[in-house]
Amino acid sequence: MAPHAGPLRGRVAVVTGAARGLGAGLARELAGRGVRTALVGHEGERLAEVAAPFGALTACWEADITDDTAMARVAQEVTATLGPPSVVIANAGVAEGGPFPTSHPATWRRVVDVNLIGSATTARVFLPALLETHGYFLQIASLASFGAAPLMSAYCASKAGVEAFAHCLRAELAHRHVGVGIAYLNWIATDMIEDADRYPVLRELRAHMPAPARRVHPVSTVAARLVDCTERRAAAVYVPAWLRAVQVVRAGLPPLVTAVARRDLPGLAAEVDLGATGLLGEGGRADRTATGGPG
Repeated sequence: MAPHAGPLRGRVAVVTGAARGLGAGLARELAGRGVRTALVGHEGERLAEVAAPFGALTACWEADITDDTAMARVAQEVTATLGPPSVVIANAGVAEGGPFPTSHPATWRRVVDVNLIGSATTARVFLPALLETHGYFLQIASLASFGAAPLMSAYCASKAGVEAFAHCLRAELAHRHVGVGIAYLNWIATDMIEDADRYPVLRELRAHMPAPARRVHPVSTVAARLVDCTERRAAAVYVPAWLRAVQVVRAGLPPLVTAVARRDLPGLAAEVDLGATGLLGEGGRADRTATGGPG
């Protein structure tokens, strides 16, 4: 099958957190459309496995996205190897669940560092190339950006932060012809979500959501939708589409969530273990191994 003849064909894209999950799906989708794609993240062997079917269209860099020096090196090498990027997707992220008072401070901080600081570091090092190409930066956010939930304080705080960061960056760069998009996503069939369902604290949290909000979406479907919107340089992407409607009523979500939590959390705490989960999924375990973080 011939590569997709879209507007990005032949251009260069960067995807962070590309070793697995949505990042790997995005890398496959981009390379499948003829985009020269740089895969960045932990787990060098898995990055190579994702890239292997696409040959010279892809290249891999193993790096911690919160390391300014390492990411500056990656940005230089990506441009030297593939060319200046026209697209950068800040996808890398980790999550944990559990009550804030008993969360491990280093783990809580790591979620914010990877999700927020890592996204800002990614933007900082690749902005010179995006300015040169009049490119597009896509920030992966979440329903958690505006639908804060109990027992996920680090993740929600970090995703609210990346939303605000992306809004600021869009306004700052608009006159320089660099587009900035925000992807609002819900549950996706990644190992992070599969791991979350092993823990009562997060399994019950998802079970208490309305039926449409509990649905888990295939990685390939979400990745294709995001790349479609990247080709259009969309300012906002909602997957599933109904999240756009939630955006309209977001001001009413905090009191609603508080009321439900006040009613349901005491009984939930009596029935299941609400202990901290630590970083979730194989990606979380890879981050702990790479950085020597707490178990």
